[in-house]
Amino acid sequence: MTSPLRVSAEHTVVCLREAGALCAEVGPGHDMHLIQRRIVAATPSRWIDAIAGAVDADGWLELRDLEGRALTRVWHHAPLASIVAPGEPVALHAGYHVLSAAGRWLNVRDERG
Repeated sequence: MTSPLRVSAEHTVVCLREAGALCAEVGPGHDMHLIQRRIVAATPSRWIDAIAGAVDADGWLELRDLEGRALTRVWHHAPLASIVAPGEPVALHAGYHVLSAAGRWLNVRDERG
């Protein structure tokens, strides 16, 4: 019998997907991979402070720098308008496409690439 502490990550993901907690994708804009979460947590100096702007009908959220200039746009498969409102402070992790908003980390697709 497998110890509960030694259950594989693959098994955990399969179980969570079956329970409806995750989508099938882990690419930009979808669910966050555990390794991505660990790398982001280990590199706190890479966060860029931003302000949430408008959310487009196609789901893209505009991000502005602290002076109000356009920074980039990001997309996540969950409706971002239900997570963050225009004018709220957010942060974007440079290099690992993670948006910190409303106390959550979201794996986002960044239009910059």
